[in-house]
Amino acid sequence: MAIITGIKDTLDAEVARFAQTPLAQPVLLNSVPKGGTHLLRNIIRMFVPVEQHYDRDFVQIPNMHLHLEAFNPHAPRLCAAHLLFSDQAVANVRTARHVLLVRDPYDWVLARARFFVSDAFHQENLEHLKSGVFNTDMLLNFMIFGLHGKTPALADVYTHNAAAWLGTGVHLVRYEDILAALADLDAPSSEAYFRALLAACGIELPTDWRARVRVGSDRKLSRTARENLMLPDGVAFPPELPEQQKQLVDFHAPGLRRLLGYA
Repeated sequence: MAIITGIKDTLDAEVARFAQTPLAQPVLLNSVPKGGTHLLRNIIRMFVPVEQHYDRDFVQIPNMHLHLEAFNPHAPRLCAAHLLFSDQAVANVRTARHVLLVRDPYDWVLARARFFVSDAFHQENLEHLKSGVFNTDMLLNFMIFGLHGKTPALADVYTHNAAAWLGTGVHLVRYEDILAALADLDAPSSEAYFRALLAACGIELPTDWRARVRVGSDRKLSRTARENLMLPDGVAFPPELPEQQKQLVDFHAPGLRRLLGYA
């Protein structure tokens, strides 16, 4: 498994500033890796007592057997995961409220490439991606089609981390919808959005919700926010996926963006 480094997490001190109501049921924030997990997790953390934050690790299939306490219905926790759909995973999380976060595959390709070559991501068999040997377009294609035996292709990630969970009672959240709600927290639509999101977690919307959301969404507090990642000298990614790579995504995973509500 990869090793993730970055800025120190200091959000617990911010959470303690607000009155908290304990969770009555485990909450699983499950996501496509590089789907905006830290943003969603940090926002929801602001509404949950620190002692109920399960922060030992992100739960994944290889380490799930070590973290079953995260889903204990008798000791509810808020847990973040990149959990593949499987019989064992379904059995283990069946008592939790399950929020599933996805991201537009076009933007995901860029986010994944940026992260893989950053100073925060370390995986021995992928360190060569930071060498400067590969240009930006090559790196983007690696993210779409994967690297054999080293990292999965886009279609595999979205199939097992997202699509397979649909229709099983999960609450689907799109990263872009979170950003839209954050853009104007005073708008009635933003209040409706966060009320529904918190309700999916079994949390009532408190009167000070805007203050909590502002703190939780502060990019300076996110270890994986774009501006907190250092890239190798000379490496720069475009703000939008190039047209050729968009066509490759559609060729590689036809129907995926429509399934998730992006087309």
